[in-house]
Amino acid sequence: MARYFDVHPENPQRRAIGQVVDILREDGLIAYPTDSCFALGCQLGNRQGIDRIRSIRKLDDRHHFTLVCQDFAQLGQFVHVDNAVFRAVKASTPGSYTFILPATKEVPRRLLHAKKKTVGVRIPDHVVTQALLGELGEPLLSSTLLLPDQEEPMTQGWDIKEHLEHVVDAVIDSGDCGVEPTTVIDFSSGEPEIVRRGAGDTARFE
Repeated sequence: MARYFDVHPENPQRRAIGQVVDILREDGLIAYPTDSCFALGCQLGNRQGIDRIRSIRKLDDRHHFTLVCQDFAQLGQFVHVDNAVFRAVKASTPGSYTFILPATKEVPRRLLHAKKKTVGVRIPDHVVTQALLGELGEPLLSSTLLLPDQEEPMTQGWDIKEHLEHVVDAVIDSGDCGVEPTTVIDFSSGEPEIVRRGAGDTARFE
């Protein structure tokens, strides 16, 4: 049975954030809000958590998982960013973008795209997510909370609790969050390729 945390959107209660991070450190799987809809998240080394995300969303090995990072310095530990890409990514973060980039050796192999050896990264512009990342001290391995039988991501914390209370360990509700997934830009070839148009403006990548 998932625990339900009602968290203030602008001043997240430290005790609640600490309890959620304890759940993550005990190999838990959470549903949490971001600036572009809810996501499923677990720690990087949580093999079972990864399998649970795959099972909930019915994903294959071509799916790009996303490392949700607190800041640009943390992002740079997990992906290779050359100078041209650096400027474009830096100018778009924090925000509703996911960037697909070549992974460093810090990323577990089973998270990489099977052929490209890439991974998605993003820095969210969301107070509660940032509080979680700050307390955790590492990226959250994440995937948009889009269920296989639905066309749009889930956006209400109480609804998520009702649907997923037996398959996740915690649900964080902080009121309204984004309702549109991130814009996904693939920089793995060095040039931007728009993979998915979402909440982030694509003009600078056209």
